[in-house]
Amino acid sequence: MSAIKGFVVAGTHSGCGKTSVSLGLMGSLSRRGLAVQPFKCGPDFIDPGHHALACAREKKPIPSHNLDGWMLDESTNLDIFNRHAALSDVAVVEGVMGLFDGISGTGDQGSTGQMAKILGLPVILVVDARSMARSAAALVSGYANFDEDVDLAGVIFNRVGSANHAELLREAMTLLPDIPVLGCLDRNEDIATPSRHLGLIMPEESGPDMGRYQRLADWVESGVDIDRLLEVLPDREAVAPFELVPQMGTVTIGVARDAAFCFYYEENLRLLREAGARLVEFSPIHDHRLPDKLDGLFLGGGYPELYAFELGQNTRLRREIKDFCDSGRPVYAECGGFMYLMNDIVTGRGRYAMSGVFPFRAEMGERFRALGYREVSTGTKTLLGPAGATVRGHEFHYSSIQEDEAVPLSSLPTAYAMSGRKGMIHTPEGFLQGNTLGSYIHLHFASYPEAAKAFVEACRDASVDMD
Repeated sequence: MSAIKGFVVAGTHSGCGKTSVSLGLMGSLSRRGLAVQPFKCGPDFIDPGHHALACAREKKPIPSHNLDGWMLDESTNLDIFNRHAALSDVAVVEGVMGLFDGISGTGDQGSTGQMAKILGLPVILVVDARSMARSAAALVSGYANFDEDVDLAGVIFNRVGSANHAELLREAMTLLPDIPVLGCLDRNEDIATPSRHLGLIMPEESGPDMGRYQRLADWVESGVDIDRLLEVLPDREAVAPFELVPQMGTVTIGVARDAAFCFYYEENLRLLREAGARLVEFSPIHDHRLPDKLDGLFLGGGYPELYAFELGQNTRLRREIKDFCDSGRPVYAECGGFMYLMNDIVTGRGRYAMSGVFPFRAEMGERFRALGYREVSTGTKTLLGPAGATVRGHEFHYSSIQEDEAVPLSSLPTAYAMSGRKGMIHTPEGFLQGNTLGSYIHLHFASYPEAAKAFVEACRDASVDMD
């Protein structure tokens, strides 16, 4: 077995610069000729898109994979990590929120610290050092001693104001001789990735600016000792799990993928392929026809509200998708994809016609309408499996459903019973229209792998029925 390096980039809190540092480290390690495999803790879709470009090899993006201590059990997280890290030289896991922040104030479930322990990886802590000197050592000491099972391998100070400030920070850290200072990064807001209501700007939106990742790598190398960082990381055995051989693609599923629809867990797509699906991407913004000979559709999340005009203008494709849904072939749509299947989307700019599969509209708000982990249990058979199937996921959106007066929501069939961190959530979810399933919940199929198999089988059955 070959040896690899691996570490978790954690922050003291959200907004400390963890993502910028992670991307810079990934870019720096990659341009040294190392094969870097990125991962992301938590349910976020946006950071992994940037990871893929920062770690690109020969201009080919390297997909980043989500790890999550609430949506997925320990063995599944290890399987996902080992499956992809085994092919790399260095595995870099970007954390979520602060190191110890998870779904509760007393436990570590869903936290970066929990994931570091599951994977057995050391943590490099990013500290926002603005307006701090000796207090920074007290802060680091608290993080280092809060959970003795979390291995803090070093610290990177971010937003350092001057060379004198850096010297004071390093002097303070001599009080903690077992925790090396791996770097001090200058305050540089110009290299930050722009953000909006759901998070950072996606790479798909303006085209991949590869120069941004090189600038981040330059910034990190200006203040971080990369050789020292690699030196403090222990070697670990590259453990490749047993690989299931994917079936030949016996069914074809169209996957909506463009700037409006770009939120997909890579593991969901892998599980669909493993179950026998051939995935064909298409753009609801730019393509005027669906790909030929599709047996099913997967419409993921994203930003349809930002491209509502373009989506609405693409009348021919909207009609094809409506006809596809009406044909009874399986269609799974979540969040943005679900909004696309409604009658219309209402934004601050106006009202835009969508596909008209579900008889209600999505209306954008100024604040999020729902946020948090979700567990759904199906009350009836769906394209994701039999009644009683339980799948975990995450919900985060600014839009809300506005019902048609002639068709109240209570009259429409739904499949999901939904719960969150504090118990049952009595909101209609998992809307059914024939063989189309639409929901605001982003489900992670690895929490219930039978879901991907059931979806592929439903497509296969529908294909036979159409012949």
